[in-house]
Amino acid sequence: PPRPQVPPPDLTVAAEVDPPATQVEAAAFVARRLATELGEHLAVRGLACARVCIEAETEHGETLARRWRTEGLVLASALVDRVRWQLDGWCQRSPGQRPSGGITLLRLVPEEVTADRGRQLGFWGEASAADERAARGIARLQGLLGPEAVTVPQRRGGRSPGEQVVLVAAHAAGDGEDQADEFVLAPWPGRLPAPAPSLVHAVGWPAEVVSAGGEEVDVSARGLVSAAPDRVSLAGGPWCQVRSWAGPWPMDERWWDPATHRRRARIQVVTAGGEAHLLALSGGRWVLEATYD
Repeated sequence: PPRPQVPPPDLTVAAEVDPPATQVEAAAFVARRLATELGEHLAVRGLACARVCIEAETEHGETLARRWRTEGLVLASALVDRVRWQLDGWCQRSPGQRPSGGITLLRLVPEEVTADRGRQLGFWGEASAADERAARGIARLQGLLGPEAVTVPQRRGGRSPGEQVVLVAAHAAGDGEDQADEFVLAPWPGRLPAPAPSLVHAVGWPAEVVSAGGEEVDVSARGLVSAAPDRVSLAGGPWCQVRSWAGPWPMDERWWDPATHRRRARIQVVTAGGEAHLLALSGGRWVLEATYD
């Protein structure tokens, strides 16, 4: 996919609002003209906008700037909606944070542009109505709650299950193709094979793993288990028989730095009750790290 680039400064469009707009719809009327103008500037240069910053100023010098993802399409109606939601959210803040005067200036600043090669459609054609409703819903929530309040999952590189998917602000998330970059697809020695666990516990629960002889199972520095896991106890609960297990997957990170060196080994176990878990051993202690559905 085309990579975003910094746009030339002359793409920025702005307009004074005279008299100052005390109603959101009055400001939205000016925003529609600016959005149309911006779309024309982009079309002349063969560019598409990936992210735009909408700035508003009041007669008392107060400012509000918010960044929005545009999915490569700068439609006047879409930008006007975002201006409306942004100003609505501003006006609904607490008395000390809402604007004390009318809007006197609106500015649209493209922050990321790409070559306009058309929009990537789904397998069956255009994006579905559900996709459009979801995008509008996200934008609406951002306008009311702030851009950092709405998060979406995004793939990241990492060995641990909790490192491979993180929540990022929706406005900062790239598209699906951008996420599958070289960093994500790197080998990552010690990473678990697919499928990934569906539930990753924020804090590992204490666990015990013992052999058929009742001895605690250990993993050597060479990645060898001391004995086959026979029973497990999770979070202080009753002992469960292990029906099958796999591993271990040893991980030795930052061995060159004593302050941040981390050694860990993981095993997968399936209990007699059919529950599948991911257990991790670090510092001589087992924890329940994740669970499979």
